[in-house]
Amino acid sequence: MQTLIDFERAPVFAIPTVEPVGGLTVREGMLLEGPQGWGEFSPLPHEHALGRWLTAATEPGTVGFPDPVRGRVPVAVTIPATVDAARAQQIAAASGCLTAAVEVGVEGLAQDVERVRAVRDGLGAGGALRCDAKGRWDPDAAVTAVTALDRAAGGLEFVVQPCRTLDELAQVRRRVEVPVAAGESVRDADDPMSLRLGRAADIAVLASGPLGGARRALRVAESCGLPCVVSSTLETTIGLASGLALAGALPELAFACELGTREFLAGDLVADSRSLVVVDGYLPVAPMPPAPQRDRLERYAVTDEGRAAWWRARLQSAVSAS
Repeated sequence: MQTLIDFERAPVFAIPTVEPVGGLTVREGMLLEGPQGWGEFSPLPHEHALGRWLTAATEPGTVGFPDPVRGRVPVAVTIPATVDAARAQQIAAASGCLTAAVEVGVEGLAQDVERVRAVRDGLGAGGALRCDAKGRWDPDAAVTAVTALDRAAGGLEFVVQPCRTLDELAQVRRRVEVPVAAGESVRDADDPMSLRLGRAADIAVLASGPLGGARRALRVAESCGLPCVVSSTLETTIGLASGLALAGALPELAFACELGTREFLAGDLVADSRSLVVVDGYLPVAPMPPAPQRDRLERYAVTDEGRAAWWRARLQSAVSAS
């Protein structure tokens, strides 16, 4: 891999977010160019499985994406935990999506209930609504919260990662009517392909970067034996293309995917015409990511030498781990 990709000259980027998402106000990462094109290396600050992120970043420029079985993917609009009810309603109504995913478990249950009601109003009675707690509750709190949020939503499609561990997910699943999805339990596992999720979850949430790319994530989907949905890690268009490739190649896709996050970034690294902005609730599946534009790389380049060195050291750690 070292002979195919010039890691030393990989550009480092930093793009501000429109509003905080997942605790991020700036999204940073690197772009890697291979013989066939570009990929994105952008592990989040807390991520440790850097080798998997590197595999995902080099996949499009080397072996390429798996063959798709669909040309476009339905998208669920993401509602960050940091927005209030009025803003949540606005995001849902303006999205053009038929599904919304509301992050919960940060401000308190009363605020979450208010936000979910607002999203239901913005989405309309016929839309699907799900909540993502990112493992923030204990089992008893999760049961209370899921019951209240299900009522506020007029019926939840499912709830993602209400508790931290699979054992806790299994406890909650036995006590609520709402389907339970495993998110962090899948992406953070030491060996995602060995997981046996059937007792703990009804759905698996997959993310291309943390799982090692679209091809490896497809193997995780096959091994877990559950219906799957694909989520974003707030990538640029170049990184989002990998998630769309995964969603496009899944044999069955029963749920809208949480891949409409490009709009939370204040800019992109590709031409406006190639930027992955949701249209009528869908995003297209492409055979490879678009190439970055030189002026965009210059605009969003990390100029702080210490920060750029931190990213290059992180990339080198990933190369060593691969």
